[in-house]
Amino acid sequence: MSTTTNDVNSNSSGGDLGRYFLERSRLGSARGPCDMDEDEEAPTELNTLNSSGGFLVMSPDKLSVKYTSVNLHGHDVGVVQANRPAPVKRLVYYFEIFVKDAGTKGQIAIGFTSENFKMRRQPGWEANSCGYHGDDGMLYRGQGKGEAFGPTYTSGDIVGGGINYASQEFFFTKNGAVVGTAYKELKVSLFPTIAVHSQNEEVHVNFGQKPFAFDLKEFEAQERMKLQMTIEKISLPTNVSHGIVRSYLLHYGYEDTLGSFDMATKSTVPPIYIAQENGSDEHDIVYALNQRKVLRQLIRKGEIHDAFDKLREWYPQIVQDDKSATCFLLHCQKFIELVRVGALEEAVKYGRLELAKFFELPGYEDLVKDCVALLAYQQPKESSVGYLLEEAQREVVADAVNAMILSTNPNLKDSCGCLHSYLERLLSQLTACCLERRSLNGDQGEAFHLHKYAVKRPCLGYPICNNVGFLGKIRVLSISLLFSCFLVTVIRFYRVSHLKFSSWLLAKFYVNINLDRILSHEEMIVATAEGTPIPNFSVEEDERARSNVVKNT
Repeated sequence: MSTTTNDVNSNSSGGDLGRYFLERSRLGSARGPCDMDEDEEAPTELNTLNSSGGFLVMSPDKLSVKYTSVNLHGHDVGVVQANRPAPVKRLVYYFEIFVKDAGTKGQIAIGFTSENFKMRRQPGWEANSCGYHGDDGMLYRGQGKGEAFGPTYTSGDIVGGGINYASQEFFFTKNGAVVGTAYKELKVSLFPTIAVHSQNEEVHVNFGQKPFAFDLKEFEAQERMKLQMTIEKISLPTNVSHGIVRSYLLHYGYEDTLGSFDMATKSTVPPIYIAQENGSDEHDIVYALNQRKVLRQLIRKGEIHDAFDKLREWYPQIVQDDKSATCFLLHCQKFIELVRVGALEEAVKYGRLELAKFFELPGYEDLVKDCVALLAYQQPKESSVGYLLEEAQREVVADAVNAMILSTNPNLKDSCGCLHSYLERLLSQLTACCLERRSLNGDQGEAFHLHKYAVKRPCLGYPICNNVGFLGKIRVLSISLLFSCFLVTVIRFYRVSHLKFSSWLLAKFYVNINLDRILSHEEMIVATAEGTPIPNFSVEEDERARSNVVKNT
């Protein structure tokens, strides 16, 4: 199931879903930069230590080598590796060599070898290596016998070697054009490697310090397009995405946006039926829609006192226990709003009256301290506790109240549904499965981060541009949903049989990616849009989701 199933059950049994949102609020203090890219050190030069130095001379800049000996046998090859292995957390890695002089025999090779490769042999002649050789144009993959691969290369040619982690293939180029590809069976760290083996052979290496002859960016774009084309060829039931997006709006109480959404799609979308399986009954999330909308709007405006009054009037059971996590979040937000408007004396009084009682309670002390610390700064927004003044914090409180109201539904069938919409559970499962698939490739390949494909949801501190209309945000949702189709491709082509999904979740994977055609009346939607946030998951949730998939299957 989703990443938070176990958390939900533990919170539900305690009768206070607010504790889940207490943890969400706590994530704000640990939040780092929005950049989700994984930094890896790439090769920058040749390794002077791990080379057959007796047979070659390396330039002072460590970017060119020359064979100065006379080859007598197959164990006097001049081989040198890069100073670092090829990075693995990316779509493609690539480097090039320029053959300045092919020497007497042109026995030059380019390829990849493992760390313990025998440094007197051509890449591809030994296990855990692969090499494209210039004298015969053959590809060698761990055996002495080569296989027909491409043209030979000589003086003046630029030859490149790369790893396509998406397809798990080696590929080689000559003068800017791909020569061929070969399946990469090796899951170990591989070092870019060059070899020279006849007198006066000289090559220069380019690790990216200057432009490549090969258009690497175009190659990466084509690889991503291949994935997109594969997805688009999948047969999809009509208009399923309409139901998923609609359930998202219902879950979070965006009543006005929902009305505009329904109005805009009446003329273009025929009535659809979403299977009511595994607790996906719409009645659960239609419950108290208007009240939830009103309370969300009050909290997002910072009108916490009015939100308290409405809760006492409509749902007194939620605020009956004044020491509950939900009440704590509301009291904290009231204190924060007072600091925001500069009413510091009133904030101090309110803190003594309402926050002091939480100080000694387990699980609250750190957040109480963060709130109080706002008073110590002349510019609290720029302080280490400035996250409390972000719109994200209001969203956490609004989501907590929303979940608590949903939990009061006497006909509630699925307590897990109070925390996350079906869309969010789908995207969480998608992320988990992509992480699991990547692990099957030895954790090699571009790391999957949902954040790269969707505008960041304010609840975790990644604000959406206020100028973006609701249609634009739904288009971003459609991009995220597009990647759920990618998982169908994974199951079909990689046959990951141990990833089993419920029939409800499988139905959700089949998404109509042509959402733009559904939402044809942009002006109508934008006119009443409520700034609907995009679902988002923290890295911690992504990792828990992955482990949960493995455990449950």
